[in-house]
Amino acid sequence: MVLEYVSDPADPRLADYTGLRDVELRKSLEASRGLFLAEGEKVIRRAIAAGYPVRSVLTTERWLRSLADAVGDALVYVAGDEVVSGIAGFQVHRGALASLERVALPSVPEVLAGARRIVVLEDLVDHANIGAIFRCAAALGVDAVVLSPRCADPLYRRAVKVSMGSVFSIPYARMDDWFGGLAQLREAGFQTLALTPDQAATPLHAAALKDRVALLLGAEGDGLSSHWLEEADEAVCIPMSPVAMAAGVDSLNVVAAAAIACHGLMVPFPTK
Repeated sequence: MVLEYVSDPADPRLADYTGLRDVELRKSLEASRGLFLAEGEKVIRRAIAAGYPVRSVLTTERWLRSLADAVGDALVYVAGDEVVSGIAGFQVHRGALASLERVALPSVPEVLAGARRIVVLEDLVDHANIGAIFRCAAALGVDAVVLSPRCADPLYRRAVKVSMGSVFSIPYARMDDWFGGLAQLREAGFQTLALTPDQAATPLHAAALKDRVALLLGAEGDGLSSHWLEEADEAVCIPMSPVAMAAGVDSLNVVAAAAIACHGLMVPFPTK
């Protein structure tokens, strides 16, 4: 490690770490500098192991030893707890922040190659939901995630944190064409299943799953667009309790639905 000690939250060397609560500022800054932030020792380790180059690390004296083997000869800024909190704008409980360089995303065909079960997200803009869905997908054996053009950034700090670094362990790509995106999946041999709260749809457990399946999940609140619902091979639902529905509970939030649906996809693969 190359250590540099800082005592002023306004130190210009720490520009990568400023304004962490300002979403629009961070999106602009990270895009222009080609970086993203990882928070906490475990997440930093996973990002480095996934091949993201370290620009710098910001931490305190008591976390130096635990990070030493992970960061190698990276530049490490060391500051007191109050200084780190002043820079970040919040109490950093997980010991460290790291600024890492982004790498080029694979194309959609690249992440589809060899995949058999994928999740496709349409216009999810909440970073916490993106991170939680990546964590569910990774934990339940999904092979890849495909994002529509307007989905939130999986490498935004909040998404990375909520995913516990799962955004680094599952391949993902972003569509160039929302309107024709499902045709690209079908051309690759994927059966497209549109998850909907509509209880008239096929129950997920009753759907005849093919060898390659793409599960489509829609935006928070509105769900999938009418275009994607119409384009999908089949609409599927998670059966809800009739008692709950009579009481006005007619759907699950997108993260809970993703977890249940991803588990439902992990049946034994069909044989030849």
